[in-house]
Amino acid sequence: MIPIAQTKMETRATCPYCGVGCGVLIEHDGQRISGVRGDPEHPANFGRLCTKGATLHLTARPETRLLYPELCGVRGEARRRVDWDEAIGVAARRFADVINEHGPDAVAFYISGQLLTEDYYVFNKAMKGLIGSNNVDTNSRLCMSSAVAAYKQTLGADAPPCAYEDFAHADCILIAGANPAYAHPVAFRRIEDAKKARPDMKIIVVDPRRTDTASGADLHLAVLPGTDIWLYNAMLHVLLWEGMVDHAFIAAHTEGFDALRDHVRDVTPAVAAQVCGVKAEDIVTAARWWGRSPAAMSLWCQGLNQSAHGTHNGAALIALSLATGKIGKPGCGPFSLTGQPNAMGGREVGGLANLISAHRDMANPEHRAEIARLWGVDSVPDKPGLTAVELFRAASEGRVKAVWIACTNPAQSLPELELVREALQRCDFVVLQEAYRSTETAPFADLMLPAATWGEKEGTVTNSERRITHVHRALPPPGEARPDWRIVCDFARVLGPLIGKPQAATMFGYEDVESIFAEHVASTAGRDLDITGLDYALLDAAGPQQWPFPAGTDVADAAGRARLYADGRFPTADGRARFVVPSQSTTLEKVDARYPLHLNTGRLRDQWHGMSRTGKVARLYSHVDEARIDLNADDMAVRGVKSGELVKVKSRRGEIVLRAFASDEVRKGQAFVAMHWGRNVLNSAGINVLMAGDFDPYSKQPELKHAAIRIDKVELPQQMLLMRAESSERAATEQAEALVPWLERFAYASLALAGRDNAAVVMRIAHDQPIPAAWLAELDALVGLDTDDALSYSDSRRGVSKRALIADDRLVGLRLAGETVAGAWLRDVMVEQQSTAELRRWLLAPLSAPPAAAKGRGRVICNCLNVSETDIAAAIAGGDDFDALQEKLKCGTSCGSCVPEIRRLVAAGRSAA
Repeated sequence: MIPIAQTKMETRATCPYCGVGCGVLIEHDGQRISGVRGDPEHPANFGRLCTKGATLHLTARPETRLLYPELCGVRGEARRRVDWDEAIGVAARRFADVINEHGPDAVAFYISGQLLTEDYYVFNKAMKGLIGSNNVDTNSRLCMSSAVAAYKQTLGADAPPCAYEDFAHADCILIAGANPAYAHPVAFRRIEDAKKARPDMKIIVVDPRRTDTASGADLHLAVLPGTDIWLYNAMLHVLLWEGMVDHAFIAAHTEGFDALRDHVRDVTPAVAAQVCGVKAEDIVTAARWWGRSPAAMSLWCQGLNQSAHGTHNGAALIALSLATGKIGKPGCGPFSLTGQPNAMGGREVGGLANLISAHRDMANPEHRAEIARLWGVDSVPDKPGLTAVELFRAASEGRVKAVWIACTNPAQSLPELELVREALQRCDFVVLQEAYRSTETAPFADLMLPAATWGEKEGTVTNSERRITHVHRALPPPGEARPDWRIVCDFARVLGPLIGKPQAATMFGYEDVESIFAEHVASTAGRDLDITGLDYALLDAAGPQQWPFPAGTDVADAAGRARLYADGRFPTADGRARFVVPSQSTTLEKVDARYPLHLNTGRLRDQWHGMSRTGKVARLYSHVDEARIDLNADDMAVRGVKSGELVKVKSRRGEIVLRAFASDEVRKGQAFVAMHWGRNVLNSAGINVLMAGDFDPYSKQPELKHAAIRIDKVELPQQMLLMRAESSERAATEQAEALVPWLERFAYASLALAGRDNAAVVMRIAHDQPIPAAWLAELDALVGLDTDDALSYSDSRRGVSKRALIADDRLVGLRLAGETVAGAWLRDVMVEQQSTAELRRWLLAPLSAPPAAAKGRGRVICNCLNVSETDIAAAIAGGDDFDALQEKLKCGTSCGSCVPEIRRLVAAGRSAA
């Protein structure tokens, strides 16, 4: 802890979002978090943070937290507050009853890549060591399991061989199925820095969309969804044909190349171009840049992983590194970008249904025996457990009767969402261990256990480059919330005697979290990820460290751990890497006349997962404030849809209503929807209603990246807009939570926050019939518009009803029903707290354009410094280039997440001129 003032301190932790693992310094007084900044000494980010990380302190508020254990006595009734002893006792008895009657495989844990490594370790030990089942899986199955399987099939172990510092050494970087400008922005800043320092470095981006990452590339290969393997095979064909493979490296350090060479012989650039939908000459260019670059590396993420052949996507990409010998050297190698802050740590402790601790092989009897001895049990089960999709399918069929969910939100994030909801309803007993009380999964929980979250926990995390950081606790958790590891250990000690295993008291008798880390460390001895040289004291004194770090390692020898396989030896039986002949499949679900569009999914810049944390910060809605589907303008024109209109989006599994917008990022025949929006902000469960549960045969990772869809214009003539400005972000969040139950009443409805220092709630509604007057009255009362002080207008003949509330010359409440054309500029008037002295007479008028007295700002591009698209457009029109914009408006000078978009706006301005 670092004192920074008489009453304030800074505590070292990490950002709880993506897998970059940025170090943060939490400013606090021991009771309240007041600020956050990037840790300038952390080697993952050197002080940089993205928009999400830079607003972490704004999420550290108690109003949406689960503070006490809650138990439902009878399914369907409201939960009641109970003490911890009763909560743990009930959980242990219910699980014991199922285990004793139906066996250990009738229960399951579903956990999260946002847990700390120590939390993961005890969950894994409780299920595999105490209960005796491998039914513990994690939401990492949805993001990284294909990368795990690809690394193991080719290199022999789940060990990313590269480091962030390699960006500065690479002559060519191939980014495939990833948009790090949005999803890993701090890492992308380092790529931008490398390009600026060495302009000759080539950046190739493979992505169906022209994302912000793709827009700054030297070559963008906009492949059709699911065709990546054909592209990499064709690139390998060119490397072979033009003599750019490293035959000496292949002969000395690999196996299986002949079979792959024969496989790609007929995959010419011309053939692949037809499959992928790109130019053959661009494939040749990409291959030559890769082959002729002294140092080349690849980066990939969900675009490859979330596929029914995600493992082979990764293996085909890794083959380019192996075939050219570009691995184990500075600037070289295949680098999987981790999707969550501690998915790596979870994999290290065996926190997936097919893994056991420290990268051991579940099928290996010696490996299972080693873990059994360490844990003090007779045996560890040898049959892989149920993976994420399988687990909930089993629950829907009645085979899994009790499930414990921790730090994740399956009712929003899994595919086959209707089946998941059915599974949770059918399951005899559902435990939800969670920091937030109102996630989409919460209504299904029989027992809710309040967990500590960011800023309140101690432990370790491992980032994408294998770097372990000791995370410190800044504050005690609120209410009766407890650290995740303690909850699991309390449960295990009570459960053990009930299932005939009294040794649970010893197995889970940890005095503190550090003792769990010490046991995890001991489990890694002699393994590829050996960290027997690490403890909390060393991590605090020397800073975050990359594994392997065996006992006796010199801390100063960081270069020796930055990248793996420099000696050409791989963790396989014979020390050789493997080439894999990949599948030739494309997307599992095909488009056809009924479902003619490819749907692609992904992340937004300023939101995270299911928004249980970021969704509480008003400014994080400033870039995109409503769920939407992006379409090619030609596809919209054919269907008679205009930007901003509502459409029905339908797949073979379900349908949702979204607002459609034309986007030049999307190719004809394709569409894009972000993954974040769920039932807390929409009247539907969001995009995963549309997604199938089909998964990769090796990784069991579902194809969440693609579905075949159709869109149809939907007529919902009854429009309504409801807005309320609040005195604080806390009050706005509480107001939004009160409005959530109203969402399902309407054919379309969305909720958002707006503003910055002055937060407001925005509810947009469209309905297929007149909205009942009683509903309007209830909503008016809910947001304080039922006062005689409110301005009002009503035209019953036209079905128009409006109310506006002014306080201290500021617009603080608004409800427009039947006609909403003024909504956009009135939103700006409210959140910018503009004076209504000259606007009062226009507040209820049907004006689509603001009157002269109103100052519309539009979308915010630079969230850190509150610079809007209107501000930037005006400066560009005045002749400013990118450097001048940064000098005058300061946009893009803080976290830099908005830099690619600003550059696009500048380029568009030049083109228009």
